[in-house]
Amino acid sequence: MDYLVYEPPPNLQSFVKCFWTLEDEAHTEIVPQRVVPDGCMEMIIHYGDLYKQFLEDGITIIQPRSFIFGQITNYIEIAPTGKSGIVAARFLPEGLAPLLDVPVASLENKAVELTILFGEKAGALEQQVIKSKNNSERIHYIEEFLLSHLGEQQQIENITKSCVDAIVRSQGQLGMTALAVKVNTHRRQIERRFSEVVGMSPKQLSRVVRLQATLKMMEQKKFDTLTSLALENGYYDQAHFIKDFREFTGMSPKSFFAGNLQFTSIFA
Repeated sequence: MDYLVYEPPPNLQSFVKCFWTLEDEAHTEIVPQRVVPDGCMEMIIHYGDLYKQFLEDGITIIQPRSFIFGQITNYIEIAPTGKSGIVAARFLPEGLAPLLDVPVASLENKAVELTILFGEKAGALEQQVIKSKNNSERIHYIEEFLLSHLGEQQQIENITKSCVDAIVRSQGQLGMTALAVKVNTHRRQIERRFSEVVGMSPKQLSRVVRLQATLKMMEQKKFDTLTSLALENGYYDQAHFIKDFREFTGMSPKSFFAGNLQFTSIFA
């Protein structure tokens, strides 16, 4: 598997966290991998074979060739159907809203085709990406597409950006009262703007950011016990941590890390 991350150009860094590409040969066995929330929405284009997504009650769907995936609030399960070839833009939590004419909350837990959101220009982008010779070309086309939809006047709303930055810097351990004091804004205004711009509440984003910080420590084995890991990441105790972990991943920490690190490290 060849997974690479690319820094966005300066004129997109207020909106895009990174670009990434994934290439992999086809595998004989389809093994579902869990993708857990990270607070970021993504634009994904498959120039290789498509991916299967596993829904409830044994239902599966084939994801579109090009789409925006909105905020994930628990987890999703996906698997390649053949040879992987993916190029994607991962947006900052507040970075996608300025591009859209629909509320970001309407995309929650959904893969929505680019043509539905952006019309014929998205179809042209898809063809450019598919026909490109390499990933540098593919990312260049996506950059041009995003800039054409942003325009010169669009900016991230300052209160929301300040709140997101504060939540990320605190690794999700900043409570709502402290957050409101820090940005000198009423908590109701923060919550309303988050719903419009981020697609989840400040509390939800904080929990997701805290989970991601914890996952990173677990992956790097930077802890002695689950209790010490929980306390360091702002959970009340080990039971609180395991409850939160199960809510977002659907399984215990031990079971999750037994077989889900591959796509967790890529999609989060």
